[in-house]
Amino acid sequence: MKTRIPYVIAATLAAALLAGCGEQPQVASYKDGKYSGKPDTRPWEGGTFKGDKGAWEQALRTRIRSQNEYKRVE
Repeated sequence: MKTRIPYVIAATLAAALLAGCGEQPQVASYKDGKYSGKPDTRPWEGGTFKGDKGAWEQALRTRIRSQNEYKRVE
């Protein structure tokens, strides 16, 4: 039994070292002058507000007011 322990440890160590060899590089490729990511949208575009910036600002103000403890108690 005691003679197997070094072999088990060696096999585990070898498996752990070999597991790191399969990792793929995670480097982004950049092209000069071109944006290759997802285009950003404004918060009020799409979803609930459907492009209505005023409604989005009003909802934001309402949300901020409801987070104020002094205003919620009244």
